[in-house]
Amino acid sequence: MTSALTTSPPRRRAGRLFDVKLLLGILVVAALLIASLFIGVYDITGAPDGAEMFQITRVPRTIALMLAGAAMAMAGLVMQLLTQNRFVEPTTTGTTEWAGLGLLAVMLLAPQAPIPARMLGAIIAAFIGTMIFFLFLRRVSLRSSLIVPIVGIMLGAVVGSVSTYIALATDSLQSLGIWFAGSFTSVLRGQYELLWIVAIVGILIFIVADRLTVAGLGEEIATNVGVNYNRVILLGTALIAVVTGVVTVVVGNLPFLGLIVPNIVSMVRGDDLRSNLPWVCLLGIAIVTVCDIIGRTIIMPFEVPVSLILGIVGAVVFILLLLRQRRRG
Repeated sequence: MTSALTTSPPRRRAGRLFDVKLLLGILVVAALLIASLFIGVYDITGAPDGAEMFQITRVPRTIALMLAGAAMAMAGLVMQLLTQNRFVEPTTTGTTEWAGLGLLAVMLLAPQAPIPARMLGAIIAAFIGTMIFFLFLRRVSLRSSLIVPIVGIMLGAVVGSVSTYIALATDSLQSLGIWFAGSFTSVLRGQYELLWIVAIVGILIFIVADRLTVAGLGEEIATNVGVNYNRVILLGTALIAVVTGVVTVVVGNLPFLGLIVPNIVSMVRGDDLRSNLPWVCLLGIAIVTVCDIIGRTIIMPFEVPVSLILGIVGAVVFILLLLRQRRRG
C-alpha cells in the first residue's frame, strides 16, 4: 500500500492485554447482555411456556449479538490495518454488497440450497470483492486517504445496483431485502448456530495478530522482517470474507460497526492489534446490544431493525471522523 493511504501517523502503543479496566468493561457488557435477555414483548416470567421461549428466542438472540458484534468489529480492525486507512470496513469497501450478490446468486441457481451453501456463496463473493478493492488500492495512487472510503462506497453501490437489478428481474427483491435487513428478530434456536464460525475466526485473528500488525506497516517493512506480505494479505482477506459472509446470511447488514469501534479503541489505546482485540470485541458487542435494545423498545410491541439505528449512529461517527481528519490535514 502507498503512504497516501495512511490517514494519520501510526500510534503503536502496546498496552497490557488484561487489566482492571478490561475487567470492568467485561462486567458492563455482561450487564447489557443480561438486560437483553429480559427485554421483549413476550412475558417469559409469567407465561406457562416462558422458560421454553427463553431458551428458544432470548438466549440465541443474545449469543448472536455477542458473536456478530465482536466479529464485525474485528473485521473492521483487520481491514483498516491491512489497508492502512482508518475509514474502511466491510460496508465502506463494498464487501457487504459482494456478499449479498453471492447470496443472491446461490438463491437463484439453487433455490432449495441449505444455509451452509448460501453462506459459502456469500463468503466466496465477499472474498472476491475485497480482493478487487485491495488490488485497486495497490495499483491506483490516491492523493487523499479520504478518497479511499468514497471509492469503496461507489464500488459497493455499483455491486448493490447489479444485485437489485437481478432481484427485480427474477422477482427476488423482497427476499433480498429480508436478508439485508440487519435484524436479530429471526434469530432462533436451530437457525443461528453457524454463527459460531465467526468465533473461530476471532481466535485465528488473535493467533496471527502479530503478522497482521507487521503487514499493516507496509510491504517493504513486512518483507524486511521476514513476513510474507502477500500471504498475510490473502489470509486477512479470507478472514474478513468469512466474517462478512456468515454475519450477512445469519443476521444481515450491520453498517459502520467495523468503522466506529476500531477508531474509538485506537484513539484511546493506540494501534497494537493484539492488546486492542479484547476491547474491540467488547465495544462491538456493547454497541450492537444497545442498538438492539433501543430497536426493541422504541416502538414496542414492534421492532426497528438494528441496522437502522446502527446506520444512523455509524453515519454520524463517520462524518465526525472525516471532519477530524480534515482538520488535522
